[in-house]
Amino acid sequence: MAEVRAEMVANVWKVVAQEGDTVDEGDTLVILESMKMEIPVLAEEPGVVAQLKVAEGDVVQEGDLIAVIDE
Repeated sequence: MAEVRAEMVANVWKVVAQEGDTVDEGDTLVILESMKMEIPVLAEEPGVVAQLKVAEGDVVQEGDLIAVIDE
């Protein structure tokens, strides 16, 4: 299992992937917004999205869990 964590404080602007989706390395999971910039959060390895821990409109802090990918 791979954990995908936030690298900065930001708002969750858009959730792209859903639980159960198969993703490849580099696929966008969610898009964060910070200081009017859109920052895609990418899958770091291929697998299935086992858990999605954020929803659109949430605020994440640096290090917060965004998703869990099951290999």
